[in-house]
Amino acid sequence: MTIVANTTSGTAVQTSSQNKTGLGSLGQGDFLNLMTAQLRMQDPFDPVDNKEMLAQMAEFSSLSGIAEMNDTLKAISQKLDATISVGSSV
Repeated sequence: MTIVANTTSGTAVQTSSQNKTGLGSLGQGDFLNLMTAQLRMQDPFDPVDNKEMLAQMAEFSSLSGIAEMNDTLKAISQKLDATISVGSSV
């Protein structure tokens, strides 16, 4: 799946994803591509507010941490399920 984001200058930024759909398919690389495109295409006489940019970066950092924690919890859950299934068969 390829997502194309049109910018104000008419150029397009393409991001690729694997078997996911919607916003769940966007990852860290997609965010960085969009952020650099935003910085490249901004009006030099009216740049993005620093507070807004920092808020976007903090939000993404938080989201990345939550996704990592989710992966860790899934791994723990799988190990617990395996342990329970071994204990039940004995």
